[in-house]
Amino acid sequence: MVVCLSAVAEAQDVRRVYQEYCASCHGPNLEGGLGGNLVDDVWKHGADDENIARVIRDGLPDAGMPGFGATLNDAQVRSLVVYILEMGTRAAMQRRDFNRPTPTTVSRREAHAFKLEVITDELEVPWSIAFLPDGRMLVTERAGRLRVIDKDKLLPDPIRGTPEVWARGQGGLLAVAVHPAYRENGWVYLAYSDPGAGGTAMTAIVRGRIRAGRWADEEAVFRIPESLYKRGGVHFGCRMVFHDGYLFFTHGERGAQDDAQDLTRPNGKVHRLHDDGRVPEDNPFANEADAFRSIWSYGNRNPQGLAWRPGTDELWETEHGPRGGDELNLIRAGRNYGWPVITYGMNYNGTPITGLTAKDGMEQPVIHWTPSIAVGDMAFYDGKAFPKWKGNLFVTALAAEEVRRLVLEGDRVTHQEILFKGIGRVRSIAVGPDGFIYLGLENPGRIVRLVSAE
Repeated sequence: MVVCLSAVAEAQDVRRVYQEYCASCHGPNLEGGLGGNLVDDVWKHGADDENIARVIRDGLPDAGMPGFGATLNDAQVRSLVVYILEMGTRAAMQRRDFNRPTPTTVSRREAHAFKLEVITDELEVPWSIAFLPDGRMLVTERAGRLRVIDKDKLLPDPIRGTPEVWARGQGGLLAVAVHPAYRENGWVYLAYSDPGAGGTAMTAIVRGRIRAGRWADEEAVFRIPESLYKRGGVHFGCRMVFHDGYLFFTHGERGAQDDAQDLTRPNGKVHRLHDDGRVPEDNPFANEADAFRSIWSYGNRNPQGLAWRPGTDELWETEHGPRGGDELNLIRAGRNYGWPVITYGMNYNGTPITGLTAKDGMEQPVIHWTPSIAVGDMAFYDGKAFPKWKGNLFVTALAAEEVRRLVLEGDRVTHQEILFKGIGRVRSIAVGPDGFIYLGLENPGRIVRLVSAE
């Protein structure tokens, strides 16, 4: 059956598309009927995105399944792929028994056993964690407070005098980072949603020193003209890392998806600056007219994690997709990571964004998580407490409430393990000087750590 699609049909919710074209054979809940069960994790013709899309477009004539390539456009086919994977993953998760650690239990996983210890449960959305050389921990609360944990005790008073933040939606006090030469210069860096006129805001970065419980000596590192500030409370970014004397940081596209492809705009990018905010002369767009000279990569939607792989010159990034298409990227200078021209996801309301998942001149993610796990912060493990985790990459997830361990070989992910799941939204992660893994969780706001239980 061939149907001419109107503009309304092209924007149709994927659930309606499924019910119209697929449910009569595969069941209203994908449970199967005349056609196969789509949520039992049994795939006779390939379980990856490409093969599922191929079957939808071309059909399986020998099995009696018609192809819908003349009925559905590429974007609708892509949305159906996301929907089928979402429903299949949801069913698979209900069948599995995941590890949910408590302070009184030992979790025995593939490579190591660990215990979960609660440092504090008195925080509000602990967004970022960083350690000072003396072992004290700095934690940002999204509401605008910079907190200190000393010898596993949360100090009662926040640091006074930190910048005013636009604490709405996803905005607020975001990342904290400590300068690699902190013992000599005392610099602490804060990224936050800077309030502008008329309810606008944009990501800004300052550095300062902590003196007797107060924020002092503040200097601007990154702040854009207020004429470029935007309304809305989404996609600020921001994570910061240092490497070879440079500060790298992320900036979400602020819900203005087309800005991610616009080099005259800072949002939807990864940036590189000298540690004092100067633009390096060899940045990829430093000499391009009208471009933001600090841009290192572009086409990034809403980066949530940023980390250098120990012993390499590899910068890795985790990035929120829309509905589906969360990404792990290897960030290279001057590269275009595609958003919103290519994506493995669809709109939150189930309507298509694009049928393109790849295009010449645009980078592919190392992996993508479809359905979305709402991937968060990330850290490479280089401590001594868990020797079998050396070199592994740990990523957090908000909606999926989990921590994943990723095994890498070169630039490929060869294995993923869900360490635990279901004890709260995991916002932040850091490897402490003791080699333990520290995590910031929400609902309630807690700092916990994973300690060895071998």
